Amino acid sequence: MSSEQTPTTEETTGPRPRRLTYAALLAALEGLALVVGGVWVVVLGLTGHPDDRQQAVTGGITLVVLALLPLLAARGLLGRRSWSRGPAVITQLLALPVAYNLLQADSMAIPAGIALAVVAVAALVLLVNPETTRALGIRGPGGPGDTEK
Repeated sequence: MSSEQTPTTEETTGPRPRRLTYAALLAALEGLALVVGGVWVVVLGLTGHPDDRQQAVTGGITLVVLALLPLLAARGLLGRRSWSRGPAVITQLLALPVAYNLLQADSMAIPAGIALAVVAVAALVLLVNPETTRALGIRGPGGPGDTEK
């Protein structure tokens, strides 16, 4: 059954919880930051003096393509699609090692690492919250309809 055919239940109807909205906004923020970073790298690769122009452009395009995951997850979260939590959680888990590497730098990357770590942890907390899970219609093990064998 596709997400478009997912039946609505009393758990997935009603107003969208704020935690779900905040999680979607954080995912969208990360996606937009990736798009901006990717475009910036492409522009610098084309107009600047990089060591390898092709590598700079490829890296920028890769960032823009990677931005699709959190942007699609944010759209799905706003639409209360249960499939969207997986990509959103994966995005946050992938952001944590990036934040760690930014924190290890001796440069202006440290504030970016702090910001990324805060956003990733906050989004993870919001995504695994029981209220968010119920709003997305995700049932854990032992939920209604499970029978013991």
